[in-house]
Amino acid sequence: MTRAPGIDLLRALAIVAVMLYHVSSHGIPMPALVEHGWMGVDLFFVLSGYLIGWQLLRAYAQGEEPQWRGFMLSRALRILPAYYAVLALYVLLPSTEGGALQPLWKYLTFTLNLAPDWRQGAAYSHAWSLCVEEHFYLLFPLFAWLLARRLTMYRAIALVLGLIAGGMLLRGWLWHTQVVPHLDDAGEAMHAFISLIYNPTYARLDGLLMGVSLAACRAFRPAWWDALLRHGRILLAAGAVVMAACSQMKLDSAVGATILFPLIALGCTLLLAGAISPATWIGRRPLPGARPMAILAFSLYLTHKQIYAWLDALLPELGQQAPLLSFAVYTTASLAAAALLHLAIERPGLRVRRALTGH
Repeated sequence: MTRAPGIDLLRALAIVAVMLYHVSSHGIPMPALVEHGWMGVDLFFVLSGYLIGWQLLRAYAQGEEPQWRGFMLSRALRILPAYYAVLALYVLLPSTEGGALQPLWKYLTFTLNLAPDWRQGAAYSHAWSLCVEEHFYLLFPLFAWLLARRLTMYRAIALVLGLIAGGMLLRGWLWHTQVVPHLDDAGEAMHAFISLIYNPTYARLDGLLMGVSLAACRAFRPAWWDALLRHGRILLAAGAVVMAACSQMKLDSAVGATILFPLIALGCTLLLAGAISPATWIGRRPLPGARPMAILAFSLYLTHKQIYAWLDALLPELGQQAPLLSFAVYTTASLAAAALLHLAIERPGLRVRRALTGH
């Protein structure tokens, strides 16, 4: 399969942003920009929405019926082997990352992100975003069928905008009813915000919906798509401006909780459209190092927090005494662990997927 250099670059940037964000929260000094690295997860959501949307909506656009069973099997073989392998490490080996695990059944059933109580233990907490994606995979067949078989393009746009607006109203309501009453207790307010607004699928559909919308434009409106790609440089610049504006907003506030997620999703979607465009340099030429980072992105996402926790336990003073050395050791160990997981678990799963599904 031909890889798109722009998509590889965005995936690499997303995982680097997330890793730097988590490292900075453990005390290694980082530039101020890193505090917004959590937005890398939103970029992953947009990428997933676009790639999965294009894979399935393209079949509808060609007058074919998507192979839903093959799609579900493909997703399972892509995600479950590596995900459960890392979960097994958390269960079997001592961990200092986030304390205790949540109840095991939540990880096994991908319900970890539905009103979690991280105060009881936050090990492997970053798996919440995989829960969002798994829920998306389950819901998307119905959504794709509506887009392709029951809705005009304009009604589909209205549906997407309605869902995004509904998410904004829901988050605003949750902020005022569940967070505001606890503002005199910072810990309780943050718990309510994370567990009811930041983590749950119902509040995090913006990026996936915008990614799917971009894929729908490519599949069903090729003239619109071609016009979009001709303005790739403008799209990249606009995306950068939107993301810069988002970085100036505070997420844990009434306004941020309500509108920031769709704004970030918009910025990421503009960046993605620009990165795909052959009118941009990143859309035409691979950046050195981007492809291997993109290939390892999933394994890196799964392992990086635990790797840092183990290193911090082994070398507790290194981060303060020699932060650059600490960061170098962490980066090297994370890449090595991700490569091992990719080669030992992820790649064999992908080979089985190709044998069973043909892609």
